[in-house]
Amino acid sequence: MKIAVIGQSLFGQEVYKELRKDGHIIVGVFTIPDKDGKADPLATEAEKDGVAVFKFPRWRVKGQAIAEVVAQYEACGAELNVLPFCSQFIPMEVIDRPRHGSVIYHPSLLPRHRGASAINWTLIHGDKKGGFTVFWADDGLDTGPILLQRECDVERDDTVNTIYKRFLFPEGVKGTVDAVRLIAEGKAPRISQPLEGATYECIQKKDNAKIDWNRSAEDLHNWIRGNDKVPGAWAEVDGQKVTFYGSTLVDAGSAAHGRPLEIPGASRPGVVAKAGLVLFGNDGKTLLVKNLQFEDGKMIAAAQYFSSGSSAAVELTEEENSFAEEMRAVWQSILTNVSRIEDSTDFFKSGAASMDVVRLVEEVKLRAGGCQLQNEDVYMNCTFRDFIQMCVRRLRGEDEEEELVVDYVEQNTNNMTIKMPHQLFINGEFVDAEGRKTYKTINPTDGTAICDVSLAQISDVDKAVAAAKEAFEEGEWGRMNPRDRGRLLYKLADLMEEHQEELATIEAIDSGAVYTLALKTHVGMSIQTFRYFAGWCDKIQGSTIPINQARPNRNLTFTKKEPIGVCAIVIPWNYPLMMLAWKTAACLAAGNTVVLKPAQVTPLTALKFAELAARAGLPKGVVNILPGSGAVVGQRLSDHPDVRKLGFTGSTEIGKHIMRSCAVSNVKKVSLELGGKSPLIIFADCDMDKAVRVGMSSVFFNKGENCIAAGRLFVEETIHDQFLTKVVGEIEKMKIGDPLDRSTNHGPQNHKAHLDKLLEFCQAGVQEGATLICGGKQVQRPGFFFEPTVFTDVQDHMYIAIEESFGPVMILSKFKSGEVDEVLRRANATEYGLASGVFTQDISRALYVSEKLNAGTVFVNTYNKTDVASPFGGFKQSGFGKDLGQEALNEYLKTKAVTIEY
Repeated sequence: MKIAVIGQSLFGQEVYKELRKDGHIIVGVFTIPDKDGKADPLATEAEKDGVAVFKFPRWRVKGQAIAEVVAQYEACGAELNVLPFCSQFIPMEVIDRPRHGSVIYHPSLLPRHRGASAINWTLIHGDKKGGFTVFWADDGLDTGPILLQRECDVERDDTVNTIYKRFLFPEGVKGTVDAVRLIAEGKAPRISQPLEGATYECIQKKDNAKIDWNRSAEDLHNWIRGNDKVPGAWAEVDGQKVTFYGSTLVDAGSAAHGRPLEIPGASRPGVVAKAGLVLFGNDGKTLLVKNLQFEDGKMIAAAQYFSSGSSAAVELTEEENSFAEEMRAVWQSILTNVSRIEDSTDFFKSGAASMDVVRLVEEVKLRAGGCQLQNEDVYMNCTFRDFIQMCVRRLRGEDEEEELVVDYVEQNTNNMTIKMPHQLFINGEFVDAEGRKTYKTINPTDGTAICDVSLAQISDVDKAVAAAKEAFEEGEWGRMNPRDRGRLLYKLADLMEEHQEELATIEAIDSGAVYTLALKTHVGMSIQTFRYFAGWCDKIQGSTIPINQARPNRNLTFTKKEPIGVCAIVIPWNYPLMMLAWKTAACLAAGNTVVLKPAQVTPLTALKFAELAARAGLPKGVVNILPGSGAVVGQRLSDHPDVRKLGFTGSTEIGKHIMRSCAVSNVKKVSLELGGKSPLIIFADCDMDKAVRVGMSSVFFNKGENCIAAGRLFVEETIHDQFLTKVVGEIEKMKIGDPLDRSTNHGPQNHKAHLDKLLEFCQAGVQEGATLICGGKQVQRPGFFFEPTVFTDVQDHMYIAIEESFGPVMILSKFKSGEVDEVLRRANATEYGLASGVFTQDISRALYVSEKLNAGTVFVNTYNKTDVASPFGGFKQSGFGKDLGQEALNEYLKTKAVTIEY
């Protein structure tokens, strides 16, 4: 179709570009006149394409269309007018002229919120649903028949800017183009707007954006966010007009510490706290405001209200002065109406707009790559002097980091005070889940609740993925020198080491791990893993490849190893911190960003890790932690189109489901470490004492909650009874009890449901005829304790010989002397292939058996000997892909081939 685009702004520009891509002919672009010598983005794009551009200051005078203007429009011969964003009044002579009429984009679900401030009022009224309408223009104010509508959820802390960027802009562009497509196909409906529910609200301007403090906290929050950033909700504070930005609803506990701030008309004084300015509604509930702007345009962090302007100016070096003069020239090119840029020149009072802020931030990146600014930095340092001081401090690394706000749950235990975050960690902040949903995490030692933990919802997953995507594509992390990335991971490992006793204690009370084991393995190996992969950051490289030359020219072909992007990681409950480290360290070393779901029953060390990652200086959005259910969080991560890789450790059943979801959604790269039934073969020539000691460890290590646990022991019949007697004797020496007791060998199982499954597993063994030598019962004490168990006379067809117990259950079977190939056949007769082991002093037999065992790891005369430098992963239905070692990096990298002709 021949289309006239009437409108302005980046939204109009994107609609214009998409219409052209769809094959439509743009016969004219009608937009606003240049401002301060700068053309509107829509005009700039159209002029670049050679499309006729008209910049009428007005279309009518005193209600009458200007004939010359209408004539120029008619000469274009448009068949349809598209008004994607238009601030001018267009006369009906123009609206009705095309054969197909005119369609308009409006950012609300009409008939609700007619008028120019629709987005503002959607938020001010606290609507749960928002969206946009494309409608047929008529002579009313947003009253024409509806062509198309699309809706979205309005999130609790949405502002005009966030809902516009997340939905109204991207989906609005698509929706407007879809509407035109329907018109071209002759399928566009005309649905009359209902009278019921119709509203019209006034245009929000500064004069009518004053805050009425006699409202509930939720109403105040809605008013502030509904006016954020334009026109800005304001109130008088200390005799001057102060505008409030960045409102969130918070619990009253956020106001515990801070300095009171009197606000005329408020039900009680606000509190300037570390997190910002806490305000109170007339219902006693609270909200938090992050930024304040004064009448002179100066914006500050609300937490700095009583200290703003106190920092001393830094003296510039010769090189910094040179940078300052470069930036002065940039300011001059933007502020063309200012004769000279002085130190006191105010960027915004001199005519700068939001697009100029974007340009200024990009100009700084070009001239000083080490100075990463956000738009907010410009708003908060709007004079040239403040701007340069802020840039120089940022370049020197002296700029104060935003303080991490953590609402700890504190507990005095294990001769220390542990501080546990309990909220979701998204985009560098601890936040409540959508709807403030929580659940209780349980201490398996006594079955009592440790604390309430935020329960992530689908909207929280979307926020975390969006934060990770922005951090990867737009943030500092994606541009960081690999060696600097390694430096941050080393720092993170150092912080984990500083907090190792606290981490081990949290692991003990949340998962039931014996403290001494948690300190050495759960936490100790996690620290080693981050240090190992930190060293790989600047050693990831491709290769050059000789290819046939395209004579007479020559070719150079090389490969590059590049990060994948946003990676999801879903981990189990048996080693909460170590499983996080095994996957996350390689993921981050490769340069990706991550959204991680810890097991719902063991979230606390993952959340503590998030705190340490932030304190180590990892940029916002790089690490996001979402406690929650697999059905909600895990499923959404599997389905999410912006997640490009998913790493999972857990059951084979769930692994298969994840593979299906990842394939259907966007063919994500997947790595899976799944179930196991690892065989351990013990020959008669073994070192008996060592075989018993290591055999015990292969089964009972970490209460049997161990993915590579020896699920079945094949013992040569001539030594079976001796081996069994020694094992039972060792079990009798084991101390079952409080995992924080240094003398405890065996702690509680991780959670009640798992304890119940172990009881069922053992009942099945007895019912099928296996001999229960000891154990098989719950320990009679509070908590989820299970007796170390031994079965013998286990036949190959039995349930307990086939299925994984994932608990402290030793399954013993005999094999006849000399039948090496037969015991190998039995050992390999499983759908699993994670690990395996053999005990023999015959080196030839050891090598033969290790070659024939079909498992990802084979231990010879040892077991559970994993190391950060050795790859770990399974075969068959134990999954694919590797954790640890150099090979793990390949799980989080993509290989790109580049060929150059010269």
